[in-house]
Amino acid sequence: MKQSLSELIAMDPKLILHPASSITALCENGPQMMVSGKGCDVFDADGRQYLDAVAGLWCVNAGYGRSELAQAMATSAEQLGFYHTFSNASNPWQVALAERLIHHAPGAMGKVFFGSGGSDANDTLVKIAWHYHHLRGNVNKVKVIAREQAYHGTSISTASLTGLGGFHKAFPLPMDFVLRTDCPHFYTRGLENETEQEFCSRLIQNVSDLIEREGADNIAAFIAEPIHAAGGIIEPPADYYPQLSKLLRANDILLIADEVVCGYGRLGSWFGSTELNIEPDMISTAKGLTSGYFPMSAAFISDPIWEVLKEGSAKLGNFAHGYTYSGHPVGSAVALANIEIIEREGLVEQARTNGAYLHQKLHDTLAGHPLVGEIRGRGLLAGVQLIADKERGQLPDPKAKWAQQAAAKVRELGVIVRPLPSVATLAISPPLTISCEQLDTAVSAIERSLDTLK
Repeated sequence: MKQSLSELIAMDPKLILHPASSITALCENGPQMMVSGKGCDVFDADGRQYLDAVAGLWCVNAGYGRSELAQAMATSAEQLGFYHTFSNASNPWQVALAERLIHHAPGAMGKVFFGSGGSDANDTLVKIAWHYHHLRGNVNKVKVIAREQAYHGTSISTASLTGLGGFHKAFPLPMDFVLRTDCPHFYTRGLENETEQEFCSRLIQNVSDLIEREGADNIAAFIAEPIHAAGGIIEPPADYYPQLSKLLRANDILLIADEVVCGYGRLGSWFGSTELNIEPDMISTAKGLTSGYFPMSAAFISDPIWEVLKEGSAKLGNFAHGYTYSGHPVGSAVALANIEIIEREGLVEQARTNGAYLHQKLHDTLAGHPLVGEIRGRGLLAGVQLIADKERGQLPDPKAKWAQQAAAKVRELGVIVRPLPSVATLAISPPLTISCEQLDTAVSAIERSLDTLK
């Protein structure tokens, strides 16, 4: 680069529209320029070191500075920097990667479609759901049920599926193919004197009523994160998914598991569907697939769906969907090397072990704090619920921005956690390589930050 680092920092607000960022804050304060990373730490342009307890955006599962991934990228780029996978073209890396992924995938997943990110993976699976039903003669099955507080992406279709209102403001969203149902969060949405099992039964009945009201012949799919990530680290009651699966099967409605955050070891299993007893028909993944080193997604479909698509192809010709970078040879090589690291170093098992340590540490340190209402999640995915009135279960006023205040203080202490303003929660999702000592550091910083809330 011809420019100095200080020049690039000054140029940034004049040149770049940042995702999910305040334009006014950027113009006033400039960007925080990150320049390097190693292990679980990142370093900014001022030389400050931060323990990244969010793994970038829930994605750097294998940690920063992995020379194996850089080498895989360089080697494959030198051999074949790009070639498309349209018109039955392929490359060795995507085939080898698909074989490894299918080996780890749950249930009847038999085929993989590669893209560039979580949004396009979810978009792809919605289109496949539509295509699948159309090929079977059910041309009206186009609606998709999605939950409040869910996050599924920011493309036009996936922002519509997302159940966080901030992604709809000043856009003509959500689109009308989306049906909305309850967020399965017992702590904030359970009724007075209602048991968790009763809450679960009520939510499933609400889905059943929605299906009856809209007509099963008009509904293609139900999309769900195993555990809500950006919506608050929310896990449904234990019997929720088995009951939901039974209901959907009875109505010929496909279940899409959005594993963009939960996949590739974060919950202590290769996939969250296995961990939470989900039986999906399709699965979307991204993020941890390459540990964020290359933009790539993998959308899984089950063998029964594949057979319908195969029969349809005999009539229609080519499968009319795809992206320029589907099955990118460099991305596939990086993902393959990343999966090999996760396997070789036992990072899934480490996420389970150290995840148990994290949750115990959080409970021991924070459960009794007057401003902490609930500690959620499993594995290396955790949420600390901030609360204004613990006895009444009253959340703080959103205008007070407690989550943002606490996260800012944690950052001052050299640790990065993610504020989730919609439910006043601090999210933790570190690299799967994190040590117990580093987890101690993160929890201690959160504890110290709570004293700043007002």
